Amino acid sequence: MKTQSTLEISDLRQIAAAAEAEALKNHWAVTIAIVDAGGHPLWLQRLDGAAPMSAHIAPAKARSAALGRRESKAFEEMINNGRTSFLSVPQLEALMEGGVPIVKDGHCLGAVGVSGVKSSEDAQIARAGIAAIGL
Repeated sequence: MKTQSTLEISDLRQIAAAAEAEALKNHWAVTIAIVDAGGHPLWLQRLDGAAPMSAHIAPAKARSAALGRRESKAFEEMINNGRTSFLSVPQLEALMEGGVPIVKDGHCLGAVGVSGVKSSEDAQIARAGIAAIGL
């Protein structure tokens, strides 16, 4: 039997605070979502000025990254490189950059999804959040 780490509320607070700080530092109005390894919502934070639609996109990016156990950018690249049949994969939505898995000791603990600015900037914010817990 294996022992696996899980995200705790203190981790969520650290991730969200660091992600928010990265967004505010750059004057980016975004929504930040954090999910567990099964893609279930743990945190949703819509910063002032973020578009209402971003509150739907950020959790979908996080869910895709958690369930796929890789950055959502990988799915976007797969589709853009001609594998359009991947669009039919069940349970994955928002197949675009901005969802980043939270990985510790080779195990996916969940993911952070961000929406509101350029996809590469969304991913930058997500990575900043994850870095706050030392991963």
